[in-house]
Amino acid sequence: MWLGSCASSASATAAALHKPVAHLRPLLRVSASCSSSSSSSPAPLHTGPTVAARGPTPSPGVAATAMPSSNSAPTTPADETTAAAAATSGFRLTEPSFLESLMPKKETGVDRFLAAHPEYDGRGALIAIFDSGVDPAAAGLQTTSDGKPKILDVIDCTGSGDVDTSNVVKADADGAIVGASGTRLIVNSSWKNPSQEWRVGYKLVYELFTDTLISRLKKERKKKWDEENQEAISGALNQLNEFEKKHGKPDDAKLKKAKEDLQDRLDCLKKQSDGYDDKGPVIDVVVWHDGDAWRVAVDTHGLEGNKDCGKLADFVPLTNYRLERKFGIFSKLDACSFVANVYDDGNLVSIVTDCSPHATHVAGIAAAFHPEEPLLNGVAPGAQLISCRIGDTRLGSMETGTGLVRALIAAVEHKCDLINMSYGEPTLLPDYGRFIDLVNEVVDKHRIIFISSAGNNGPALNTVGAPGGTSSSIIGIGAYVSPAMAAGAHCVVQPPSEGMEYTWSSRGPTADGDLGVSISAPGGAVAPVPTWTLQSRMLMNGTSMSSPSACGGVALLVSAMKAEGIPLSPYTVRKAIENTAASISDVPEEKLTTGHGLLQVDRAFEYARQAKKLPLVSYRISINQVGKSIPKLRGIYLRGSNACQQTSEWTVQLNPKFHEDASNLEQLVPFEECLQLHSTDSSVVSIPEYILLTNNGRSFNIVVNPVNISSGLHYYEVYGMDCRAPWRGPIFRVPITVIKPIALSGEPPVLSLSKLYFKSGHIERRFINVPIGASWAEVTMRTSAFDTPRRFFLDTVQMCPLKRPIKWEAVVTFSSPSLKNFSFSVEGGLTLELSIAQFWSSGNASHEPTCVDFEIVFHGISVDQKVIVLDGSESPMRIVARSLLASERLVPVASLNKIRMPYRPVECNFCPLPTSRDRLPSGKQIIALTLTYKIKLEEGAEIKPHLPLLNNRIYDNKFESQFYRISDSNKSVYSSGDVYPSYVKLPKGDYTLQLYIRHENVQFLEKLKQLVLFIERKLEKKDFIQLSFYSEPDGPIVGNATFKSSILVPGEPEAFYVGPPSTEKLPKSSPPGSVLVGSITYGVVSSFNKKEEQNQHAPASYSILCVIPPSKVDDNKEKGVSVGTEKSVSERLNDEVRDTKIKFLSSLKKEKEDNKSAWTELVASLKSEYPKYTPLFAKILECVLQESTSDDKISHHKEVIVAADEVVDSIDKEELAKLLSLKPDPEDEESQKTKKKMEETRDQLADALYQKGLALAEIESLKPDESTEASAKDVFEENYKELIKWVDAKTTKYGTLTVLRERRCGRCGTALKVINDMIQEDSEQPKKKLYDLKLQLIEEIGWAHVSAYERQWMHVRFPPSLPPF
Repeated sequence: MWLGSCASSASATAAALHKPVAHLRPLLRVSASCSSSSSSSPAPLHTGPTVAARGPTPSPGVAATAMPSSNSAPTTPADETTAAAAATSGFRLTEPSFLESLMPKKETGVDRFLAAHPEYDGRGALIAIFDSGVDPAAAGLQTTSDGKPKILDVIDCTGSGDVDTSNVVKADADGAIVGASGTRLIVNSSWKNPSQEWRVGYKLVYELFTDTLISRLKKERKKKWDEENQEAISGALNQLNEFEKKHGKPDDAKLKKAKEDLQDRLDCLKKQSDGYDDKGPVIDVVVWHDGDAWRVAVDTHGLEGNKDCGKLADFVPLTNYRLERKFGIFSKLDACSFVANVYDDGNLVSIVTDCSPHATHVAGIAAAFHPEEPLLNGVAPGAQLISCRIGDTRLGSMETGTGLVRALIAAVEHKCDLINMSYGEPTLLPDYGRFIDLVNEVVDKHRIIFISSAGNNGPALNTVGAPGGTSSSIIGIGAYVSPAMAAGAHCVVQPPSEGMEYTWSSRGPTADGDLGVSISAPGGAVAPVPTWTLQSRMLMNGTSMSSPSACGGVALLVSAMKAEGIPLSPYTVRKAIENTAASISDVPEEKLTTGHGLLQVDRAFEYARQAKKLPLVSYRISINQVGKSIPKLRGIYLRGSNACQQTSEWTVQLNPKFHEDASNLEQLVPFEECLQLHSTDSSVVSIPEYILLTNNGRSFNIVVNPVNISSGLHYYEVYGMDCRAPWRGPIFRVPITVIKPIALSGEPPVLSLSKLYFKSGHIERRFINVPIGASWAEVTMRTSAFDTPRRFFLDTVQMCPLKRPIKWEAVVTFSSPSLKNFSFSVEGGLTLELSIAQFWSSGNASHEPTCVDFEIVFHGISVDQKVIVLDGSESPMRIVARSLLASERLVPVASLNKIRMPYRPVECNFCPLPTSRDRLPSGKQIIALTLTYKIKLEEGAEIKPHLPLLNNRIYDNKFESQFYRISDSNKSVYSSGDVYPSYVKLPKGDYTLQLYIRHENVQFLEKLKQLVLFIERKLEKKDFIQLSFYSEPDGPIVGNATFKSSILVPGEPEAFYVGPPSTEKLPKSSPPGSVLVGSITYGVVSSFNKKEEQNQHAPASYSILCVIPPSKVDDNKEKGVSVGTEKSVSERLNDEVRDTKIKFLSSLKKEKEDNKSAWTELVASLKSEYPKYTPLFAKILECVLQESTSDDKISHHKEVIVAADEVVDSIDKEELAKLLSLKPDPEDEESQKTKKKMEETRDQLADALYQKGLALAEIESLKPDESTEASAKDVFEENYKELIKWVDAKTTKYGTLTVLRERRCGRCGTALKVINDMIQEDSEQPKKKLYDLKLQLIEEIGWAHVSAYERQWMHVRFPPSLPPF
């Protein structure tokens, strides 16, 4: 997800782009206007274990602040008064300083640098923007400061804009071709095409647009459509009124039906308006080779609403953007620019749009050039860009593995100097995964500087996201806000007196002890946005914005180094910016927030100049605790009471890392440095004094003694200085983070914090040793002594090995002094960080500090097994519960609400991907494995695919990509997704799920050929299974000894049983081996729920599973036929022979000449042998209907009529009617069998009449001769009247014939009503014949606007093929 936020107004809220729970994706925020008060500044885009956006009502903004933590003394009212006096000294903006604040550059020394070196403004630097796609039409992104093209290439790396253009067509004599959508397209005669081959494809244009743009277009298109529909309604109403004036209330049957038809037309138009759902127009894509390059033209007339606009022939052809740097605009209505790139020899076209304004804003911060307003220039206006879109439109702009890898390939191919990536999410393992491996190669071998956002999940520690904050080769950037930014860009009433980190900016360290944040940069700006937003610039803030600010600053450095011949290396650049950064805080622990400080470009350049002749080396450290070989760490991180109660020793392996092209003799062999080691606190961290470092590395030991330090957060560093060049500063650092938690006492354990005083941006941290046995915490927060509303961020974090941080978070706004309560689950035995932060802009206009009283109480019920598995038998499962902390009320509640069904693939295919965009820099071609699963739903359901091996990991996954799509038998795609699958509602029917996995190692893919997929289906609420609890093992069978609740005394165990669900409660269509999934809770929240009568269950819940047992044996199978009706052996033999012959009949295919004659002979023989056996004639009719009709359709339909007549003639209709009218005795088995047989015969009769009617109608349409039509009409009408004697001819099964009859009678309105009712009643997948017929009726009536609408939907429901992955 992108790491930033948008604030379009004071009330704007942040919406996480990635739906699933525990991850972040793009890093952003946006504002078109300034807010009027300090409290309205944007709030972060947060995601956590249970919340996608931070808190119930997140406010607009995305940043985090690095104010004093709990290690510093809390502010007192006296201190606050002094601070307020300083703040009131007044921060005044002039117009130039206001404009400067919108694109902050002073904070990072850019203004000083450019004043001294105006020609080093990014010229010669090329930046790859890995993001949501840059709009080449946006303001400031056309040229560089020296007149060169700003954007050199625009690429969609995800494939979401791919169009299959493998279908080749030729133009007719009029110069027209038939597009892939079926539209006749006129080709411009001036287009050069030596081969005269035109490749065609199509795309639903909404698949290329953002949700915001689609929403705007839908409103505008709906307005126009409503006008047309209202005009049609008025016309229909006038026709009805004129009819009533002329005929009044007619008695004649035909006139009555004519009036009904007019009324039905009116009703259909009204219903059409109510059910309007615009899926957007279709654009036709045409590709050809003009002898020099591939050309692309797009027909967009459906978007304009004007048939004379957007025609194919009027389009100015495009080619791959990098060749001519041209783009198109779909229409004036959308104002959306796009680029076309052709791959695979014209068989694939990529239509590239942006999937959010995020990337354009990021690109503008890094490098926009506004000659008319230089103060709004990006940081490096001379730099050039390539846009690599990694955000997938199909996933709402989430990044995919495919997008990430293709972007790296493109960056290397274009020889980029820098990469900026403002995307990321939490990770299971830091510095691990397929993408990280490729990034290491890009940095180490190809010397590209990779800069990325650290994340927006602060203010708690351990919140840096992957890849920016967790990867050694990537420079992770935190977000800083200065007083000028607060006053100007954010429009706060009273800006802070000093700069700080935004409250929401993610903090280190990483799980393996690395610092996490490298440096900080301004995290907000007013920058360009795409043209479709209908504005030029917008305010966004987030680490998404700090990353390009830093990247632009580094681009200046690159520009200068290239110009002055300084060897360019990511290693040198990183050392320069880290060792010259300006400290934001004097508190050592704040390094975890700000990194090494605020970027200073001018100082970094001086450093690079001085280091010009130094070897290009990165100093890599690998640490492990003495006595342990794994894991290998990048820092020392002690988090827990046990670790802080003893001295520990660590071995540090220091290895110099040269670029891959370094010379053995000239660089590696001579490398030798004498390093003096330093400790920031020798009383805690002991080290040797010197080491001699050579190319083969050197190890040394560190001893950490935290026994005597105070509780709380402590940060230390061990660093090495070059004895011969101390000006270099630390050439390597070992970060050491020690968290010493406090232990709690009491029953239950409680931590009370009284009179904590907060000012804007202040953070209080407490670290608690969560008692063993605790499973949830209850919090009370009381605020007082303030005037204006205050907003607080509450975060808790626990760290668990090989697991993402366990995070709970809330955003709370206090409009007046009051009390609020919360509860959340915890893990006993793990240290918990409690972080309380007043939002950086909250309360700035007030001189009153906020007084907070805070209490956290721990509760817990421990059970002997966290995951309960019921094995499918009748036996209950025994559970033993204990309370180790205090007396707790035991109230078990368990519910099963989902079912998970396993599937194996029915087909697997390996395919080397053909295009250059899938060839790695190493030269290896990526291979795709496509697995196909077949899914059958007996009824409509809400389902989600689940792949335990691959899901929930994108960066920390050794497989570069996974993507799935679910389609029906019509090839219509209902859902697609990647590592975070989502639920989708599907109607009854058969579905295909295709899973697409990529890697260059075919051996890895081979191991996944039989990958197990689970389909997880939500049960309807009425079908939830509530499980019962018992105090005896036989309780589920005998039905007594129910267990409801109990009081647990500390240390005393209590046992009870959870019973399996009864067979009657098991969901239908649940095959044996499936698993019911649900949750179980044991306790209730107590501290703030006393007034409520009902229990509030504790937030600590656990999984409970129930295996579906084998199906019971059908008793009826064991029953024999009754003695009275038992047939003789010879009769039964004759019946078996007859049925076998009939069955064999259907196996003969009439397409082959030999079979045809054999089939005819067998039919004749069977007819003579069983002249009145209706099932035989029904089978013959079925066989005739299955024949191919491509040659002589009229003869075929006549054959159907003959076969149908034979079915009808074989039935004694009078006897059938008589038997059906009788009501059989429900206890008489013989009567029930007779009734069932008669109903089968009636259905065979009705089906024959129905098929005969369809055949008569087809003959009439194929051969509309007047005499034939008159006679056919009589036969058709007689046949229809016979049908309605037996069945309701308006049902889904027979309704088509009613539609044809009404249409023949000229009553298209009634026919349309019938077909609409059929479609609405049908619970299965759409049937193309019905929709084709509906479209014909609409066109006959003459409703052009409805016809156009339905044609758009035809492309959605019945696409000719599945789209490319």
